[in-house]
Amino acid sequence: MAPYSLLVTRLQKALGVRQYHVASVLCQRAKVAMSHFEPNEYIHYDLLEKNINIVRKRLNRPLTLSEKIVYGHLDDPASQEIERGKSYLRLRPDRVAMQDATAQMAMLQFISSGLSKVAVPSTIHCDHLIEAQVGGEKDLRRAKDINQEVYNFLATAGAKYGVGFWKPGSGIIHQIILENYAYPGVLLIGTDSHTPNGGGLGGICIGVGGADAVDVMAGIPWELKCPKVAGILTVKGGTGAIVEYHGPGVDSISCTGMATICNMGAEIGATTSVFPYNHRMKKYLSKTGREDIANLADEFKDHLVPDPGCHYDQLIEINLSELKPHINGPFTPDLAHPVAEVGKVAEKEGWPLDIRVGLIGSCTNSSYEDMGRSAAVAKQALAHGLKCKSQFTITPGSEQIRATIERDGYAQILRDLGGIVLANACGPCIGQWDRKDIKKGEKNTIVTSYNRNFTGRNDANPETHAFVTSPEIVTALAIAGTLKFNPETDYLTGTDGKKFRLEAPDADELPKGEFDPGQDTYQHPPKDSSGQHVDVSPTSQRLQLLEPFDKWDGKDLEDLQILIKVKGKCTTDHISAAGPWLKFRGHLDNISNNLLIGAINIENGKANSVRNAVTQEFGPVPDTARYYKKHGIRWVVIGDENYGEGSSREHAALEPRHLGGRAIITKSFARIHETNLKKQGLLPLTFADPADYNKIHPVDKLTIQGLKDFTPGKPLKCIIKHPNGTQETILLNHTFNETQIEWFRAGSALNRMKELQQ
Repeated sequence: MAPYSLLVTRLQKALGVRQYHVASVLCQRAKVAMSHFEPNEYIHYDLLEKNINIVRKRLNRPLTLSEKIVYGHLDDPASQEIERGKSYLRLRPDRVAMQDATAQMAMLQFISSGLSKVAVPSTIHCDHLIEAQVGGEKDLRRAKDINQEVYNFLATAGAKYGVGFWKPGSGIIHQIILENYAYPGVLLIGTDSHTPNGGGLGGICIGVGGADAVDVMAGIPWELKCPKVAGILTVKGGTGAIVEYHGPGVDSISCTGMATICNMGAEIGATTSVFPYNHRMKKYLSKTGREDIANLADEFKDHLVPDPGCHYDQLIEINLSELKPHINGPFTPDLAHPVAEVGKVAEKEGWPLDIRVGLIGSCTNSSYEDMGRSAAVAKQALAHGLKCKSQFTITPGSEQIRATIERDGYAQILRDLGGIVLANACGPCIGQWDRKDIKKGEKNTIVTSYNRNFTGRNDANPETHAFVTSPEIVTALAIAGTLKFNPETDYLTGTDGKKFRLEAPDADELPKGEFDPGQDTYQHPPKDSSGQHVDVSPTSQRLQLLEPFDKWDGKDLEDLQILIKVKGKCTTDHISAAGPWLKFRGHLDNISNNLLIGAINIENGKANSVRNAVTQEFGPVPDTARYYKKHGIRWVVIGDENYGEGSSREHAALEPRHLGGRAIITKSFARIHETNLKKQGLLPLTFADPADYNKIHPVDKLTIQGLKDFTPGKPLKCIIKHPNGTQETILLNHTFNETQIEWFRAGSALNRMKELQQ
């Protein structure tokens, strides 16, 4: 964050206020601003304390930190039913954050709501649409040119509806939030699955779809199933739980290190993750120009840590002194190997040992400390005359990080090693990578410090074996150029012929001086937005105003055609691919041409090839869905376990609804995707008996009964009609509550919002 004096100057320019007024607001302990950019929006620890005391008295037991923050934001703490894993909580989040790819649809939905201004502080962050190609400055200029229409829409929509706008080049949403908006005890929702990054600063930060964000921006209480409080270390086990870290080891981790851990909580299916307030967070707040927040947090610290004797649904003990460096992959972040053993495993499995590219950065590992650790490894190699054998890229997390590592020499050290510094953006982490060193279909290995490594995610090549690990391990492996290198024990050979071993890197968690803020990239919404106009051309190929979805017709869903029965893992990347499709995130009809193109059809083992039940010809999934829609044939998708894991991408719910889908039936759902489907008027249903997945064949037709009597907790019946004329009945479970059933009946949550306004 910028030094205080510079912040005041910027605020004077943006808001036209006098310095003494800004200073008085920021320095009053009773009225501390939530951020420097919103001097009249205050932290309400007093209300948090009041609500916590009400709930603690009701429950008559100690509370975990997660419970304090979540229950402290209840709309009605005195009467709200509270039962972990069962009741739905009505919450009042403090703020909303949206990245540019998801903000397009979120703002289009907000425009459709008819409201004139957001009800809570909200921000848009331009980080997803910048493609990595040759280097930071050139890539940024190219992105501004290519995406001008979208950036203009987001900037003008932000100005019109009171939303702060972080311009392209500002950095990655989660790093910007950590530097400027997260604070201990905040309840923040963000339209990106790695929003939990903010838990490193003691906040409950939850990834959601755009429709959820619209609820909060509209001032409607936001619903969340009362989470369990646990720690479960698989990609599907954490669903419905908040992972809360505590214990003596916490104080040994830097604030940004805690953020990295929370960020990766998205990969275990958790609702979010959080650490208790401590001196590491206080230090980070002070260094980022928020000492006033740190002082206020000190006063209310008892409410920002768990109560002694509180109960957790599951407790896992991690001895930090026993941990060894690991590398996860390929094709899933849930496949872990000790770095010392991954080479042997790779040889056995036939994975390419040669590392083509090493990539550090992303929202997960792009802090000052991360860059410092990588630079410390690089310096050792450079001292012996070595450079990277692999290609090497560096993605700073924010403009502030970029400017500071340039000033302090880290960036140049990494360049000397052979690295290319990319733009402050998501880039290759989300598939925004114009990769030239291989051809599609070529088998190869990359190693990254990113968070996800699903098939084709980084470069759209299904044969790229992507592994995730820490930035310093990526750097060491990029120097060696092979998965067989163990940085802890193996030797490298310098240009002088002498062998040497890399020492474990050490680096400052924060700069010794102030952060260098770099360029000013923030656009404050004007006080008077009456003259603002938002342009959406009717002929645009990238933006499209939304039409309301049709209401439920009051009947059961009969003779649903199966569009596809999915085999195995089906993430939101499979349902709505990113990469080149990002440019259509604001145009529902165009982006629907990527519907389920990555999912594997169990009938033929192929991606994007399904049988048209009418013509009996195999063709692309979106084309078949459009054919069914044109001919009035309603359809359903059959899925496996944890369907919809991965990015928060609500397009994975919007697209099937737009193309005529009515239900998604699976063994289990990822939390965000299940909610997104409900928001768009679809039926996410699960087999009461998971074995019933095997009873349904792609050529069957399904009838879902019980919708006239649709009530919470009551299963629906599904009649499977086989082509030979036989039938069988199975039960389908659901997690709808009364409000969500109203969404279904109205056709979508947005339709229901409009009904309530009328």
